[in-house]
Amino acid sequence: MTTAISKLRTGHVGLNVTDLERSLVFYRDALDFQVLGEGKEEGRRFAFLGRDGELVLTLWQQAEGAYAPAAAGLHHLAFSADAVESVRAYEERLRGLGVAFAYEGVVAHREGAASGGIFFHDPDGIRLEISVPTGAEDAPAPTAGAPTCGFFS
Repeated sequence: MTTAISKLRTGHVGLNVTDLERSLVFYRDALDFQVLGEGKEEGRRFAFLGRDGELVLTLWQQAEGAYAPAAAGLHHLAFSADAVESVRAYEERLRGLGVAFAYEGVVAHREGAASGGIFFHDPDGIRLEISVPTGAEDAPAPTAGAPTCGFFS
């Protein structure tokens, strides 16, 4: 008798950060995450972030420098929204917080795609995306012949 293996899905994502307080403010104010738990012991600072009690993101204060896009590891972290209007609402909120964007406004994931979103960076330079599967049909594709989320700066 063999045991059935269930389909895997992403659980939570853990990020190393240089300044936990700064990152907590960003993820709370910019993306509406709530602190579900926190470690405040010197040398072991961390936070569990989520929504409605569900863990989504963990932050670990153990990075010594900013995100390095050319290093092996995390390429970018993508969040899904329910509608392109939600993506635009996040864009407005992020602009109000002074966040810099990789592209101007909502962009398509590739030429002719219905999916797309916004691309930006957290305080440590970690690349982030908020996107939708449809609704970006009329948005530009900034990187010809390649996925937008693959080469944003």
